[in-house]
Amino acid sequence: MTVYVKGVVFEGVEFDQADHWRLAAYQQRGGYSALKKILSENRSPESVIEEVKASGLRGRGGAGFPTGLKWTFLPKGYVGQKYLVCNSDEGEPGTFKDKDILASNPHALIEGMILAAYATGASVGYNYIHGEIFEIYSLFEAALEEARAAGFLGDNILGSGFSFQLHAHHGYGAYICGEESALLESLEGKKGQPRYKPPFPATFGLYGKPTIINNTETYASVPWIVREGGQKFLELGKPNNGGTKLFSVSGHVNRPGNYEIPLGTPFAELLEMAGGMRGGKRLKAVIPGGSSAPVLPADIMMDITMDYDAIAKAGSMLGSGAVIVMDESVCMVKALERLSYFYFEESCGQCTPCREGTGWLYRIVHRIEHGEGRPEDLELLASLGDNIAGRTICALGDAAVLPVRGMLKHFKSEFEYHIENKRCLVPGY
Repeated sequence: MTVYVKGVVFEGVEFDQADHWRLAAYQQRGGYSALKKILSENRSPESVIEEVKASGLRGRGGAGFPTGLKWTFLPKGYVGQKYLVCNSDEGEPGTFKDKDILASNPHALIEGMILAAYATGASVGYNYIHGEIFEIYSLFEAALEEARAAGFLGDNILGSGFSFQLHAHHGYGAYICGEESALLESLEGKKGQPRYKPPFPATFGLYGKPTIINNTETYASVPWIVREGGQKFLELGKPNNGGTKLFSVSGHVNRPGNYEIPLGTPFAELLEMAGGMRGGKRLKAVIPGGSSAPVLPADIMMDITMDYDAIAKAGSMLGSGAVIVMDESVCMVKALERLSYFYFEESCGQCTPCREGTGWLYRIVHRIEHGEGRPEDLELLASLGDNIAGRTICALGDAAVLPVRGMLKHFKSEFEYHIENKRCLVPGY
């Protein structure tokens, strides 16, 4: 039997689809065997980290930093409280994979966090869940209770002497809290605004203690790696891009949804899996890694593979794996206006370049879209972007600038047409 959960496929699963998220179903799929394995073998924490490093697993939240290496950043020989935090504050437009993991396979995340805690010496963990999915938050709480009742969480796990407490924390839907230090501030009960770095969370994180923060999909990948071996996970993908990755495909496709594919899979194959272009229209452009990733035109996308290095070489980012597909009917000026408005609204206002600059970006693009653009506006957008990027506490300023740069690099003619003719080049706009 094959079970489909909003695009996620489980092969050979024999249980009621309504209960696919429960502990019994997860154990039937091999769940918690990785935890039992390391405890029964009395594996050293260092060996677990080395397994994750060997897997080539890179952070699935957007940055793509090597996970095992990140775990080694905690101070050596530190005696005292250490924390483990999961970033489930999925707010990047176009991204909806973590929501499906929480809804359909929450125990994979729980087991992954337990394994990470064992490897890093953390005794308390928190899963910070996006504020607009409260039903899934409640489901995750139920999964936690199942894990505690079965002895996988709490004190003296499975009689091993290893203890780990894991709690859920409900966010409030603020995009900025997806930034790790703003998430920590929110978790501590403060206003969700980014911290100055250094110090970094690995040395001064939650409540001032050493803290590791990873994304939902990252933790959920760890049980398979520990169970099957890091080398086997690496071989599923390609060098420096180990394993499989969930891609959230949305936009003008016939079957939008989440698709798990090996890193290095050609984009053309992913597009085919999503049912191809809706209505038989031509592909015009793709945002390959969430709204903050620079857009790429169709001719480039159809020749690249879906992995960190190939997309970076093409001039964009794999990011969170949110693939936004746009057909020939899309006005790129209108698309950028919507994106710029989002970043203007979501800026926390702490940094002047971001607080003021995102508003300027939006207003300039808005006037171009509405027939009030000036020839010097394109140069002004570029100059403004240079004065925002790299000059803010966190990366939201850069996230607002990158879509502008991508649009002007590949679709500048549409912006020029808007300015010169006071109307859209694309019919229907």
